[in-house]
Amino acid sequence: MEDNKTKANGFALIPFAVFIAIYLGAGAIMSAKGVEFAFYKFPSVVAVFIAVVVGFIMFKGTIDEKFAIFAKGAGNPDITCMLMIFLLAGGFSAVAGAMGGVDSTVNLGISIIPAQYITAGVFVISAFLSFATGTSMGTVGAVVPIAMGLVDKAGLSMSMVMGACLCGAFFGDNLSMISDTTISATRTQNVELKDKFRSNFGIALPASFITLILFLMFGAPERVVKMESLDYNLIKVIPYLIVVVCALIGINVFCVLLFGIISAGAIGIICGDLTILTFSQEIWKGFQGMIEVFILSMLIGGIAEMTKHYGGFDWILEKISKMFKGKKSAQCGIAILTGLSDVATANNTISIIISGQIANDVSREYDIDPRKTASILDISSCVIQGMLPYSAQFLTIVSLTKGAVDPIGVIAHNWYLFLLAIFMFVSFFIPNMDSLLVKGKWNWETNKADN
Repeated sequence: MEDNKTKANGFALIPFAVFIAIYLGAGAIMSAKGVEFAFYKFPSVVAVFIAVVVGFIMFKGTIDEKFAIFAKGAGNPDITCMLMIFLLAGGFSAVAGAMGGVDSTVNLGISIIPAQYITAGVFVISAFLSFATGTSMGTVGAVVPIAMGLVDKAGLSMSMVMGACLCGAFFGDNLSMISDTTISATRTQNVELKDKFRSNFGIALPASFITLILFLMFGAPERVVKMESLDYNLIKVIPYLIVVVCALIGINVFCVLLFGIISAGAIGIICGDLTILTFSQEIWKGFQGMIEVFILSMLIGGIAEMTKHYGGFDWILEKISKMFKGKKSAQCGIAILTGLSDVATANNTISIIISGQIANDVSREYDIDPRKTASILDISSCVIQGMLPYSAQFLTIVSLTKGAVDPIGVIAHNWYLFLLAIFMFVSFFIPNMDSLLVKGKWNWETNKADN
């Protein structure tokens, strides 16, 4: 094949610009018309498919040559690995939910939390559930309806309680081993999930601890109410514990998710919530729930490879290198780039996939540990996602509360996200912090850590 690669070609970024313009433009237009969930009405897969078509039209070379480049990116081993993990994560989430695991986990938490600590308890329950399931959306959908009832009975601040729920949901979305953001961040940087967790946890721990204290201090109810007796089954919480423990001790993520699916299915069958047939159907439903992000990741992987091949990423590196003065500013740049991508797409997974290749190139240029880069990608995308009034998580809260919540008030109580951003930026200026959190210095020649 003829080498069509052009260095520092800004025009190679046009397909990505088309994708963002369509996605953001359609959302803005429908939002102006008062359409609910406006930024999620135009399918993101269609938007990126149009961008792919634009790329095929504008880039030089034959169709076969361009398709070979596209296929190289879409079928990249890291992309393929990410896609398989997405499917398994969806399968686990669906099966565990169908057998009653989500309801039991939430009800257990509400039942054992002292009434005077309701707001802090909502944060803790949301954090555990999102960490175990890897989904902020699922957590918001499960916890908000119950939290609303507690708000009315205890005289709590609706904005603060919804903020506690959102903070907890993004705690897990950011840290969970099976979150799509974690999977995307680690695969784009080619690092292990456990190493990204270590790097990330050192930043998230102080932020979550201070947040818990704040909710304990300022979230006390006006009147103490007797907590309702909610039904739960301890055995149905076991699959989540299996996933959390196995992931933390470093078992391969494929095995972790398979253990989770099998244990959730077995418990569901034993308890009578599932049959072998419905078990298999729930796995398929979980796979179907990941189809959008599956296709999206594959298409973006392909268009990213074309953009890279024709010099788009080299152009970005050339421009932003003039702004970077060293390793610290480069890390800030990665965070800002990812955050802006999320503002444009209102989807933290998409923003990571878009920014991942550029972030990897910047990390290599400025010798930033890619395990730290994966952490930066995940944190910055989750922070911005939790602050966007038009994000899916925010819109779900508004919908479930029937508009009774003030988005600005919820943002003001997103203490965890504010603190997470602060501690992330502080970490850029702490000497040798990376070596304290992860083992070995990263060797770019071998593309792994020297232990």
